[in-house]
Amino acid sequence: MGLKTKGNSIFKVIGASSLGTLIEWYDFYIFGSLATIIGAKLFPADAGASALINTLAIFAAGFIVRPFGALVFGRLGDLIGRKYTFLLTLVLMGGSTFLIGLIPSYSTIGYAAPILVLILRLIQGLALGGEYGGAATYVAEHAAPGRRGFFTSWIQTTATGGLFLSLGIIVVTKNLIGAEDFAAWGWRVPFLLSILLVGVSIYIRMKMHESPMFSKLKSEGKVSKNPLKESFSHKTNFKMVLLALFGATMGQGVIWYTGQFYAQSFLENTCKVDFNDSRYILLWGIAFATPFFVVFGSWSDRVGRKWIMLCGMLLGIVFYRPVYQIFLDDTDMTKTEQKDILQVSDPVVSRLAVENTKDSLVTTSATVTLLNGGSYTKVQSYTKYDEPGRGVVAGPDVYKDKKLPAPVFWKFVGLIFFQILLVTMVYGPIAAFLVELFPTKIRYTSMSLPYHVGNGVFGGLVPFIATLIVSFPGSTPLSGLWYPIGIAALSFVIGAVYLSNTKPDHGEGHEELTKETLS
Repeated sequence: MGLKTKGNSIFKVIGASSLGTLIEWYDFYIFGSLATIIGAKLFPADAGASALINTLAIFAAGFIVRPFGALVFGRLGDLIGRKYTFLLTLVLMGGSTFLIGLIPSYSTIGYAAPILVLILRLIQGLALGGEYGGAATYVAEHAAPGRRGFFTSWIQTTATGGLFLSLGIIVVTKNLIGAEDFAAWGWRVPFLLSILLVGVSIYIRMKMHESPMFSKLKSEGKVSKNPLKESFSHKTNFKMVLLALFGATMGQGVIWYTGQFYAQSFLENTCKVDFNDSRYILLWGIAFATPFFVVFGSWSDRVGRKWIMLCGMLLGIVFYRPVYQIFLDDTDMTKTEQKDILQVSDPVVSRLAVENTKDSLVTTSATVTLLNGGSYTKVQSYTKYDEPGRGVVAGPDVYKDKKLPAPVFWKFVGLIFFQILLVTMVYGPIAAFLVELFPTKIRYTSMSLPYHVGNGVFGGLVPFIATLIVSFPGSTPLSGLWYPIGIAALSFVIGAVYLSNTKPDHGEGHEELTKETLS
């Protein structure tokens, strides 16, 4: 059904809102997708693993400030309108992303580099905190009440679509200019390109009209005078904010970021899968799973939102560890036998003098090609001591740049697809769920806060906290999964006990569009 609302068809509304939101997610996620390379540019060359952890901390900082952006821009959205508020967030996000692409590296300006990037990430986080609530509210307030799950689910596809776009542009850029140039300067290209996408989106959004529900409130003089106070000092409304956070968005957030971001980080940094292979796996998984956002959003219009979201959480709780164990087992090259090897390249030897000594660190690397079509680079290192009697001390063998044989590659695509399918279950219905919890005049503020705390804090911290947990003594590569599993389990219990599965047209805050509003 196509609705006409003061010159906005529902499909134009979805298109304008989705394009802008997709670009904002793209801007936000290229940083996380390039964390390993960016870490090498922002911190000293000898920082080692701490460079990645520090870069993930900067990435996480953008998530932590999202709730503050939700409060600032949610208030603006409830005071002056949805349209102009998320125009402002788009400009802030796009400008910050473009500037990250221009910041010099650590070798040029020292620690000013990570500080400047941190500031821009904070601006990005604030902007994203205002964007999602505005876009979801804008679409929901144009949609007929019985179709809110279906229509808002198109907005939900943009988060995964933005990740897909960021991965795609990164892979294309790297393949066009080569791995060496990409690591040196090409990583900046995806950041700089975003300014063109933002310009197109701003042009489209400028042509859209305000949401009919907000326009009606404004014409009747019923716009909230203090959205923050009405959202959080009113006992019933604040109770709904807390319930939305702990019973839904908190669990949804960790499922989202585990299934997509932590999965990529795990494949690349823990399993040492080849750069392109790890991204192609994610791209295929996203491509196959993305339509299910709309499937589950539409289904929630018929059966309610609650149990679809909670089932997605429960499946993650049960299957995350088995899935990630398969990732580990199938990339364990220490089990390679001589009969499985087709060819070994001539080793490349490098020697690095140990500072203030006559000792040297010797490293050899060779590419091993397997009969099944896979390959990897085996790196062996040892320290050659100058002192008599100390001799040579070998370090552990390192297996990296693993190219997977076709059957394993597609198995991994299936496992990523499964994880993103869980994302679609928890994320597809949630915009409609949040919109329907709160009344129109404080909806932007009320729904934005629990969404961005759940996603920005609990969800956005998954890559950082999980990576940090794994770095602790005595931990295993799977130890980091206890964080998303624990948060999802808590959210599942709270949601199962306290959330209602009220049919979409009869819950609190469901102002139906009248014929006069739609004319």
